[in-house]
This record gives sequence, structure tokens and C-alpha cells, in this order.
Amino acid sequence: MEVEAVIFDLDGVLVHTDRFHYLAWAELADEKGIYFDENINQRLRGVSREQSLEIILERYDGPELSPEEKKEMTDKKNATYRKFLERMTSDDVSQEVRDTLQKLKASGLKLAVGSSSKNTKFILEKTGLADEFDAVSDGTMIKRTKPDPEVFRLAGNLLGMKPEKCLVVEDAVAGIEAGKAAGMKTAAYGEAATGHIADYDLEHFSDLLKILINHADRG
Repeated sequence: MEVEAVIFDLDGVLVHTDRFHYLAWAELADEKGIYFDENINQRLRGVSREQSLEIILERYDGPELSPEEKKEMTDKKNATYRKFLERMTSDDVSQEVRDTLQKLKASGLKLAVGSSSKNTKFILEKTGLADEFDAVSDGTMIKRTKPDPEVFRLAGNLLGMKPEKCLVVEDAVAGIEAGKAAGMKTAAYGEAATGHIADYDLEHFSDLLKILINHADRG
């Protein structure tokens, strides 16, 4: 496999902020008297903040909300979420992730982040990962979120790589679908790996080394 670049999703792959998203959405839902649980939260993985709100509002039975009110709700959720993110440090990135990224870079591969999150760069700074990547494509730079391939196509363009030279690493089905739609190879991690829809399923993050370095021997 002639992969020259690896594009990583952020939440659930490089860092784990799912609990912060859940707590922030739960607080907002509780204020509006909307039922919200872990199953509903699972449906929010890999989709935009605005789309997430629409999913939560499926259980809402109050007066019709205006676009302005919905914007106020998503802004409030993000403010709560950012307060949780403020607590993040370099300790929130596992040593396995750091070692794997360093070995991939040392092998000559280009690395990028492709995330729908508008907080991507903030999280990378807080966790000390900002300098590990050659490019960052995030929610502030795109109009369409996963499963649309825009975020990954942009990451590939920023790296100057053709799609067939890129491998997308994702933990959400929507992300795997986006990677495939972008014409890229895909590696599923975590929840996405259970569906066996990617080119590769990763049990551990470091399995990337077996696929990209040990197996290919980089030459």
C-alpha cells in the first residue's frame, strides 16, 4: 500500500473528549426538559454541532424554536464544552498515541488532522499536539460535515497529496464513509472497527505501525 500521508480524526482517535460533549449536551437538554441519554449521544458522533442539536430536538415538544434560538443553544453548549476543554493537558494524550505519531513522522509520512470540530486547534494546543501535524483541516474551514468528504479532501490538498496516497483514521462510521467518498484508504478505530467497513480495522492505535511501516517496510 503506497500511503504517503495519514489523516486523523481528532475526537475519539487522538484524544477522547466524548465525555465532555456528553456532559455539555446533557446540561443543555436538561435545561430545556429534553430527554437525552448515551444512545442519543452516540448518534452525535462525527456530525456538526448544528446537526447534533437537530437530533437532540427530536425529543423536544415545546414551542417552535427560531434559528436565532437554536444558534443561542449551540453557542451555549459550546461554551460549556470549552470550559471542560480548559482542563485538558498533555496528560490527556496517551503515550501510545505520541509514540506512534513520532514513529510515523520519522518514517517520512506526512500527518494531518481532519476534524469537523471547530475546537480542533484549541484542543491540539491544550494537549501539546499542535506541532505533530503538517496540516489541520477543521470545522472552521469547511461548509459540509462528515459523511461529506470535504474535510478530508481539504486535508489532502493542504498536504499536497493525491487522495489515493492518503489513509484516513476514524472512530465513527460517518468518518469512514467520508474517507471512502474522498477516494482515500480508511482505517477504523474504536466503535467504527466493529462494523468492518474500512480497509483496515485497528484494535490498538499503534497497529498503524504494522500497517504502514512494518508491513510495507517503507521501501
